[in-house]
Amino acid sequence: MLMREYPYRRVTSNNRKYTEREATSVFLRDGFVDRYSGAKLVFPAVLRTLSILYPDAFPFHKNWKMSECHIAYWELFPTIDHIVPVARGGLDAETNWITTSMLRNSAKANWLLEELGWQLHPPGGLEQWDGLMEWFMKYADSNSTILSSSYLKKWYTAAKQVSGT
Repeated sequence: MLMREYPYRRVTSNNRKYTEREATSVFLRDGFVDRYSGAKLVFPAVLRTLSILYPDAFPFHKNWKMSECHIAYWELFPTIDHIVPVARGGLDAETNWITTSMLRNSAKANWLLEELGWQLHPPGGLEQWDGLMEWFMKYADSNSTILSSSYLKKWYTAAKQVSGT
C-alpha cells in the first residue's frame, strides 16, 4: 500500500531566489493580488520605505523576526510561490509562479491547492490597484536620498525596467 499510495519521488533541492525584476514582473502580471486569498498586496519597496520613515510604528527585521517585525509585512508583502511545488513535481517556470503573501506562502508550504481546499483567485487589474508602486516611484523621484538604500534602489530599478518608465 505504501508503494502504491505514497510512492517516493526524489526531488532535487531548489533554492531559487527570484530577482527583483522577475518578482516585479509577476506582481504586475497578477495585479498585486494574493492569488490564494484575493487580498491586495503592497510593492515591497513601499513597506520598507514606511519602515525607514516610521521605524517605531512600522518596524522591520532583516530576518523577519515576528517579535520585531510588523505583522503587516507577513500579510501585505508579496512573494512568488509555485502553484505546484517543485518538491511535488512542479516546474520552476513563470507559468507555475503566482503572487501571494508571505503568510500564505508559509502556510501553503509544499501542499497542493486541492489538499488545502484552496483555489486560485483571478489576477487583479492594475487600473484598480498597483500595490502603491506608482506612489513609490514618484516618492523616490522626488526624494532621491531614499535610493541610498541598496534594497530600495533594486526595487526602484526593477520597477523602471518592468514598467518601461
